[in-house]
Amino acid sequence: MSNRISDAKSEIRNRPIGIFDSGVGGLTVYRALHERLPNERFVYLGDTARVPYGTKSLATVERYAIENSKFLEARGIKLLVVACNTASALALPAIRDAVNVEVMGVIEPGARAAIATANGKPIGVIATEATVQSHAYAKAIDAIDHSARVVERACPLFVALAEEGWVDTGVTRTVAASYLNDFEGEVLGALVMGCTHYPILRSVISSVIGDNVPLIDSGAATAAEVESLLRARGLAHPERESLADERKLCDDLDHFFVTDAAERFAKVAERFLGSAPSVLEAVEVWGHDELRTN
Repeated sequence: MSNRISDAKSEIRNRPIGIFDSGVGGLTVYRALHERLPNERFVYLGDTARVPYGTKSLATVERYAIENSKFLEARGIKLLVVACNTASALALPAIRDAVNVEVMGVIEPGARAAIATANGKPIGVIATEATVQSHAYAKAIDAIDHSARVVERACPLFVALAEEGWVDTGVTRTVAASYLNDFEGEVLGALVMGCTHYPILRSVISSVIGDNVPLIDSGAATAAEVESLLRARGLAHPERESLADERKLCDDLDHFFVTDAAERFAKVAERFLGSAPSVLEAVEVWGHDELRTN
């Protein structure tokens, strides 16, 4: 019996980690996971046909999220990371009810990292309009620390600037100054980058808000918690130094899927990660919980 249990656990350790996002922003979460866990393999799904999720109803976001989650579960993952902030805010309970793997969102890890960093000072949150309107980070922070003060600001143009690769231009600096000047007078203990696109603009954001304000990358915080969870459950892939040294972002051990616009996804992935995916497939949605590979 013990041998069968050991063999079963060994098989689970070798499974990939699943990641889904409504589009390309979750690639920053993939990068954080890849860098933290170089021995792991990943399967990524970008629901590019139905982006953005922020304008959709709760029922629709839950349906999309469940479809995405079941697709990844069918590919034999050992853990699911919901890289989409909207789905993390609205659909985690529905996802957990629908699949039989551990599920982790990006909001709670970001909230915990912000509280640990802020040392009692106010916490700033920048995100898309939909995430700010949901107060997802403020609620998550309040659930952990009722005394924490949260100041939220929407920075919608950051998404387009990141995808276009306008990382350090005059336009980007002007937009960042316009958004972040709203924090003038606030002595922030931390600033949460509450959209997966925003780490691409980290240097500009830091230069405008001030180097003295720590930036919280929810993707990096999530990667740290995923590492802890895998180790606690005995599910981390065995460390192999040769593999860790050789592993590259987007190599053929990682599989990427999109529901539309594969060429654009590959271009943006190259901007975000420095290389395009080696294995990239388009998929179509068929029914409530089924995706069919082209």
